[in-house]
Parts: sequence; structure tokens; C-alpha cells
Amino acid sequence: MKYLVLIIRWLVGLLFIFSGLVKANDPLGLSYKMQEFFEAWHWSFFDSFSLYMAFAMNILEILAGAAIIIGWQAKFFSRLLLLLIIFFTFLTSYVLFSGKIKACGCFGDCIPLTPIQTFAKDAILLLLIVVLVFTNKYIRPLFSSSVALSIIIILISSIALMQWYVLRHLPFIDCLPYKVGNNLIDAMKIPANAVPDNYSYIFEYEKDGKKISFAEDELPDDLDSSYVFIDRKAKLVKKGNGLTAAITDFSLQTVSGIDTTQALLQTPGKYILFFARNFNNVDRWQSMFNKIHEVASQHHIPVFMVTADMASAEHLFPSVSLLQCDATVMKTAARVNPTYIIMQGPTVMHKISFVDASNLFSFLQ
Repeated sequence: MKYLVLIIRWLVGLLFIFSGLVKANDPLGLSYKMQEFFEAWHWSFFDSFSLYMAFAMNILEILAGAAIIIGWQAKFFSRLLLLLIIFFTFLTSYVLFSGKIKACGCFGDCIPLTPIQTFAKDAILLLLIVVLVFTNKYIRPLFSSSVALSIIIILISSIALMQWYVLRHLPFIDCLPYKVGNNLIDAMKIPANAVPDNYSYIFEYEKDGKKISFAEDELPDDLDSSYVFIDRKAKLVKKGNGLTAAITDFSLQTVSGIDTTQALLQTPGKYILFFARNFNNVDRWQSMFNKIHEVASQHHIPVFMVTADMASAEHLFPSVSLLQCDATVMKTAARVNPTYIIMQGPTVMHKISFVDASNLFSFLQ
């Protein structure tokens, strides 16, 4: 039995450590995933705490995995693992059966799993951890209490420092479609073998005080202002194969509202997209941005400020070329606010956080 428990504790511990490390590489990604759940549950008041919760969850997941491997406080941490996996299994089952959220983000964006895969993974882990709970007497510590405690303290400090670093300097490994080396035009193309979901639609109207429903192919010829639109309901007729473009919602609009996405991405040569979602911390980067903008202009390298807050951008940077983009899209394209993305035509050449902006000058030659 003790050998079986040894195998299980290493398997469970390594999976929890790996899962936590992948998400600690991008704690903002987990934060945004939490906000998806909060929105589905109408708990939006938790949104402002989501980053702190993600930060703590990543540390807790890695801590629990490491503790069970080294055998420190085995009884406590086997039960903690059980609580965690019950919680994770609830989340993955919600994703699988509700259909309100596409993925749970168990391994972040680096290892995307389907809902059924994540649920199966958690169900197996649940069984393994139940075994650990009832057999923790067979778990022998690998180190003395003082050494184990020192390892745990170093581990917690390291993971906290890692997350603090990537929140300022961008993730170590970028797993998103806007990563360095990607061609954004290609990423926006739908795969040739993609089969979309097929829906039928029911339209609800009110006429003469009565509610009337029509299928989309049954709309009356005399549909006019006497019909008051109420709602449109979609019903899934046939499920597609789930293949979609890696980027589906990236759009850049000029001040006048013209979509210039394709035109800009097809621009030959080097240019800079400066993603400034908002200007809450503008005092920390405005001076450096002005210097970069000036040097880039001297080398005939266009600089475009991409923002979701066009009014503030026009006020603060009247001489800079501005482009408007959806704030949610910007969170995916640039985890740190703001971020410099150096483009070569449609290809992402470099991504640099504003705190490392001085490194940008070497690319302006």
C-alpha cells in the first residue's frame, strides 16, 4: 500500500504544481477567467478582488502539491487537496453542463482542454485524493520539520515573486494568439475545415397587446412598426466541430470610426502598436512614451496608440495617431497596461511592458 500511496502522492502533487505554475505565469488570465464565472453567477461585485484571489489560488495550489510530495503536514494537506479538487470539479462540471463558459482554464491558455477533458481529469484526481485522505498514515516526510518548513517558505516567496514579476513585465511564456512570431492576419482566418454551430432563431414581437412568436423563415410580409420587437431566442440545431479563428474580435478603428485593421496589418515595414487600455497610471509612462514616439518619428517608424478610452487619449496625446479597440480584446493582446508591440507587417516581432520601455530603443534603428 505504501508504494501505491507514494505513486499517487507524486502524481497528484506534480499535477497540482504544474497546474499552479502554468497559471502563475499569467495570473491576470486566471483573474479574467474568474470574472467569467462571476458574470455567469451575477457576482460581479467580486471582480475587483479577482486578481488577488487568482494570486492566492496559484500559491495555494502549488503549496498543496509540494507539501503532499515532501510529506509535510500530510493529514492537513491531503484534506486541503480534497477541498480544492471538489471545488475544481464543481467548476469543471459547471462549464461542461451549463454551456455558459467555454473552458475552465485549468491549465491557463497554454494547454487548452475541452470541458469533457477537464472534467474527466478532475474526476480522476478526486478519486486519487480520496485515497490519499484515507491512507495519509502511509505518507512519510522526506525531510525534517524545519527543513520542510524552510522549503515551503522559499516556495511561497518564489511563486509570489514570480507572479509579481509577470504582472509588471509580461508573462515568461506567452500562450495567447498575439504572441511574438504570430501573423495576426493568419490568426484571424477561419480554418478551412471549420464547421460552425447551426442555430435556428425565434423572434418575439408584440402587436395589439399580444405577444407573437415567429421562426426566422416565418416572418410576416407586413412586418412594420406596429410590431414591437421583444426578444430573439437562439436554439442550437447542430453542433459544429468547434474550430474557429484564433483571433475573432480584433478590430482597430480610427478616430472617425473607420475600421482600419486589415489596412494597418498589411502595412509593409516596421511600426509600433502601443496598447494603453486606460490612463490610470499615465504619470508612470507618459514621459518615456513621448521620448520613444520622438525617436521613432526620427527613424520614420509609425507609432499608433491603441486604446479603449479615446476621449482621454485625445486630450493627453493630441499629436499621436490614435486607434480605438475593445478593452476586453486589449486584455488578451497585452496583459500589462500599457504594452508596446513592435510589428513587422502583420507579424508580432516583440512585446515590451512599459516598465521595460528603455529596451525599445534598440528596435528603433
